[in-house]
Amino acid sequence: MASRDPSAGSPEATAPPGNRLRARAAWAVVVLQFRATPLGASLLLGTTVGVGVMPAAIAWLTKLLFDELGRGTHTDTHRVVLLGVTTAVLAALVAVLMQLASYLDELVRRRLIVEVERTLFAKVDRFRGLRRFEDPAFHDRLRLAQQASEDAPHNVTMFTQEAVRAVAAISGFTGALLAVWPPMTGLLFLVGGAALLARLSLARRQVVVWELSSARLRRHLFYRSLLTDPRAAKEIRLFGLGGFLNGRLVRALSDATEAQLAVARRGALVQAGFAALNAVVTGLGTVVVVVGAAQGRFTVGDVTLFIAAAAGVQGAFTGIVLQAGMAAEGARLFGHYLDLLDEPDDLPGGEGRAPALTAGVELRDVWFRYDPAGPWVLRGVNLTIPAGTALGLVGRNGAGKSTLIKLLCRFYDPEKGAILWDGTDIRTMDVTELRRRIGVTFQDYMTYDLSAAENIGIGHLPHRDDLERIRASATEAGIDETLRRLPEGYATQLSRVHLDEDDGTPGVTLSGGQWQRVALARSLMRADADLLILDEPSSGLDPEAEHEVHRALGRHRRGRTALLVSHRLGALREADAIAVLVDGQIGELGSHAELMELDGHYARLFSLQASGYTDGLDERAPDERTVV
Repeated sequence: MASRDPSAGSPEATAPPGNRLRARAAWAVVVLQFRATPLGASLLLGTTVGVGVMPAAIAWLTKLLFDELGRGTHTDTHRVVLLGVTTAVLAALVAVLMQLASYLDELVRRRLIVEVERTLFAKVDRFRGLRRFEDPAFHDRLRLAQQASEDAPHNVTMFTQEAVRAVAAISGFTGALLAVWPPMTGLLFLVGGAALLARLSLARRQVVVWELSSARLRRHLFYRSLLTDPRAAKEIRLFGLGGFLNGRLVRALSDATEAQLAVARRGALVQAGFAALNAVVTGLGTVVVVVGAAQGRFTVGDVTLFIAAAAGVQGAFTGIVLQAGMAAEGARLFGHYLDLLDEPDDLPGGEGRAPALTAGVELRDVWFRYDPAGPWVLRGVNLTIPAGTALGLVGRNGAGKSTLIKLLCRFYDPEKGAILWDGTDIRTMDVTELRRRIGVTFQDYMTYDLSAAENIGIGHLPHRDDLERIRASATEAGIDETLRRLPEGYATQLSRVHLDEDDGTPGVTLSGGQWQRVALARSLMRADADLLILDEPSSGLDPEAEHEVHRALGRHRRGRTALLVSHRLGALREADAIAVLVDGQIGELGSHAELMELDGHYARLFSLQASGYTDGLDERAPDERTVV
């Protein structure tokens, strides 16, 4: 039995990572920034330490300067000038370092985003099958991982920088506070520590809200893209769906926003309370020191040093509290990113070779369903496609035709039974090598916002720039003349959404039938494919174009192994054999003539379809009518 994704739809899929995982995520980000830009990260660390230490040094120099000035007639002018110049130089150096740190921070952030995005989508590409992509719970997790990839690494690195800067600043300023009024140190650390704990608690709440809102936000993005999709624009305007879809969009966004605002309100109240408490503590300390100065226990320099030190410690704690909250959110979100990177593949990897097909493909007692609790789609299918022959596959909608194609391409594995390639189970073969031997035109083909040449050439990437081969495939699909007549020929961008990447010129779009021919040409790029699968390759074509395409396909597949799927049964008459899927099983198998003589499912479907062409014609004997 095929195993189900253990995280799909389960509480563990959205459960927040624990402390150990958060620490792992934070460490992973630190390592990642040095991997993304070693020099930039190292320079940023150095400038951060400098920016953190120098304010304390400036505060001490300012104290010494004021104390020297307070000596009146005994003031050492040379020492005053030296202290003043040194203080000004350090202040200028801090300003320069802050600008440098700002640039380096942006550099590290940008490089981190590129590295994380590259790693994330390289992992997504390594999923061999489709099970993950057809699972809504996985898409929610992927969205959280994408969100983490955008901001979380930077938030964690910002906290690292702020922590380094804060430790440097607090270390310098604490000595000043201890020298002037020691109790102030304990008060500031007490308030700062409490604020830090409160901010971390709020961060946990924020991430939980993001996790619970992920599905709503994904739905919001879906409606937003739908409202701007040129393919949907016709129906939206014809049926007046704009207001309806916009309402759904706003509702999904509002539901997610209200939960986030509730956390934001709580955070604002807590932080405002701690800000007020900080002000009270600072005021108390200032009064004590000022009174002491008035009584002669402190100098004017001591007062300025104390005020600067108190402000420095508070500023350091404020910065670290804010960044700690963002880092905690980032680390928890980044846990989803790391979890996704650790996600096992949905298909076990095969290592065997996929040799050229010489005997044929066999489905032996194949059972399959998409979910362990769902209905069986295929129920013990036994079917053989001998090498060099064409097999037609027909059946009602939902009979399992598309599922069978997915299994042949090994997007899924059967729960029971096996698919054999020249007698070898395809699960033992290298899946990439196996798929290179298969050419497929899917019923739900893709239209890419690329040039006409690229739309076809990507069917076989090694020959993506081989215009001669691209045109040969387009000719077989009956679309070459159309593409040559485009404004820029095969270089024309096939899109009304994106401009050309090279010169910024607007593109053009094709009709549905023309796009279908482009998709067909794409699959024909694999001229050396051993198995050719055509799933409704002419459903969008007019009768004349359909006839031309099938003639071209007949020439192309001559001597090849082919699986032909179509609801237009007349298109399958030339197949060597036709299989009829009924309730997930092969109900009938034979040539067109044999199945018509059997007078079963196929004969009934063929007669119903043929009647649409013959009804209303002159009354002739049934055996005189011709069905094409």
